[in-house]
Amino acid sequence: MSLLLLSVNLYADDMMNGIFNPRFKTLQVKVEGNNYAPPVITLNSDDRVIISFDELADEHSYLRYSLVHCNADWTPSGLVESEFVDGFNLGNIEEYEYSQLTTTHYVHYSVAIPNDEVRFTVSGNYLLRVFSEDNPDEILLQARFMVCEPLASVGASLTSRTDIDYNGAHQQLSLEVDVAKVGVQDLYNEIKVVVSQNSRVDNEVILTKPLRVSSQTLCYEHQTPLIFTGGNEYRRMEITSVTYPGMHVEEMFYSAPYYHQRLEVDKLRSLSQYLYDQTQFGRFTIREYNSSQSDIEADYVMTHFALDLPEQFECGIYLDGEFTNRRFDEQSQMVYNRETGKYEKTLLLKQGAYNYQYLVVPYGTMRGSTAPIEGDFYETVNEYLVKVYYHRPGSRYDRLVGVSVIFSGE
Repeated sequence: MSLLLLSVNLYADDMMNGIFNPRFKTLQVKVEGNNYAPPVITLNSDDRVIISFDELADEHSYLRYSLVHCNADWTPSGLVESEFVDGFNLGNIEEYEYSQLTTTHYVHYSVAIPNDEVRFTVSGNYLLRVFSEDNPDEILLQARFMVCEPLASVGASLTSRTDIDYNGAHQQLSLEVDVAKVGVQDLYNEIKVVVSQNSRVDNEVILTKPLRVSSQTLCYEHQTPLIFTGGNEYRRMEITSVTYPGMHVEEMFYSAPYYHQRLEVDKLRSLSQYLYDQTQFGRFTIREYNSSQSDIEADYVMTHFALDLPEQFECGIYLDGEFTNRRFDEQSQMVYNRETGKYEKTLLLKQGAYNYQYLVVPYGTMRGSTAPIEGDFYETVNEYLVKVYYHRPGSRYDRLVGVSVIFSGE
């Protein structure tokens, strides 16, 4: 049986994490009690997702949110609102705090779901959209998360002895999905398996057929889509203080109305040897070094990135990490400065510790490559998220029935 691979349309109907109004910054989607877990919670449990963000303003806005239920590929499902939420699909964002002791004034908002207003009745992918009370047609920002009913179990193994190379530049997954508790009738056509590496969306794959089936276990092995480039450990920098330079910071200064921190110039790592470094797989943590309330006491800093790389004429260079919402857009694209001979980017970031990497994206495509700048190494520790979806014949949505997180290099 051949394998059918569906490509994910990265910006189809714009269903990715994103901020669409420049007043808003620092979107984070976390599982309550575990800041470093993928945003997946269990249906009918005490789990909650915490979605937080800032508005650069002196006074708070009256904000609301609603939910969109999505299929495995993040296209909207066929469900109407009453079929996936218990109650009204409209909530008020009432949790907010004003910044304290900061040069940049902002309002910090957070919403925890499920809550008394919104409760889920089915599993699957969800997109939360935030809008102003007086202008519901303008989406200010949106955030992805997932709700799982844990019926399928996932067994996985990772190897650097791939069908492409041996201890080279790649990592290959093999998966076994036990769906005995799911009630699948057609084992070859009712299950989709989605695999992502370090929460990236550009190289995510959707498998629609297993290679073979053994009883109620679906086997995915020796499949080209399950071979990922190894990449490299994420780069790290810290802008936790405005009085002394943190990790990877070269210069600090104040130029009204913002603090500025210029990072050390980044170099190519593709020709260097692999060096292990413990990272958070592209995530960031808000932290002001002298504060116990960093969410409201961390300031905003103009952060200057620079990459020592000759000008590229056939591709774009992008900053990748949770802080860019994994998008290839104007906010994340580096700009070549012919005077300095470097690619540069300045972003207004909240104080904290950040993971990032540089991706090369050929013009006309939406898939990034780590090889030219970061390098690809089989030893790299990567986080793989495996999600199992079940589409019952005659139903109008994909149920999320299994989730597993696997780490390479361990």
